[in-house]
Amino acid sequence: MTGNTYPIVLAHGIARFDFLTEAFLKNPNLREWDRKFGQDRLHYFKGIAPFLRSRGFETFPTGVRFAADVKERARDLRRELLRILEISGHRKVHIIGHSMGGLDGRLMIVQEGMADKVASLTSIGTPHLGTTFADWGLAHGGHDIVERVSQAVDITGFKNLTLAAMAVFNEQARNAEAANGVVYQTYAAAQAYKLIFGPLQGSWKIINEREGDNDGLVSIQSQRWVEELVSDDGVAKKIRQRDFPVPADHLNQVGWWDVRELRQELWREAGFWRRKEAFETAVKQAYLHIAKEVGELDI
Repeated sequence: MTGNTYPIVLAHGIARFDFLTEAFLKNPNLREWDRKFGQDRLHYFKGIAPFLRSRGFETFPTGVRFAADVKERARDLRRELLRILEISGHRKVHIIGHSMGGLDGRLMIVQEGMADKVASLTSIGTPHLGTTFADWGLAHGGHDIVERVSQAVDITGFKNLTLAAMAVFNEQARNAEAANGVVYQTYAAAQAYKLIFGPLQGSWKIINEREGDNDGLVSIQSQRWVEELVSDDGVAKKIRQRDFPVPADHLNQVGWWDVRELRQELWREAGFWRRKEAFETAVKQAYLHIAKEVGELDI
């Protein structure tokens, strides 16, 4: 790692659950309290930021609107990045975006004039091609639910995740993404149905019937995006496609051990705590590998 390594920025997905934890506990400073102990045990990216910092990488979690339209979230992410650049004194960052966080980063880069401030964007579990679960949900009363709930909390971002919406976005962004200097790479993961986090098993079945292997919310195919971007004038850029190093559902990808797996193993084997720790460490090591890999792009 060189002295000019750019900061690592962690971009969370839609409906971040640590926001809900803070609200439930009525403690708006809970996440900051947790970070003071250097653990981030309650953060969306569980324990990942302190793990990367302990290995010498300047790392910044970010916060954008809960489930708003991706354009609003991209503007929020732009403000976060400008703040991080000012604090760190660097001219660029590396973004690691989970789920919709990868889409926030993509849109921010091409529509918010940030291509010259982002060295790389690594997505994990991101629905680059959309997810049929969003299509299914909107077709089964989801439009009305979104409209009603959005009167109190903006959740219009769920509409951005349909196959049609992402097809439009991908075509609109294609020329800019092929031509800019940002390195794009994707990480895709899936898990067997019996190990999928309980609340995601229903969506796993819906996606599996239509798209095949998935992580409970996004298919492998959608997570991988495309092998190559080609602009109208022939400029081509390869997308680095990677497999996540461990089988993981959508929750596991950000370091959280599956509660359902915990219950399955609680009374079966005494060593499950060691396996839990080993799994969480393997996820952290995956993020460390990404940080080291993109750090080589800084020279």
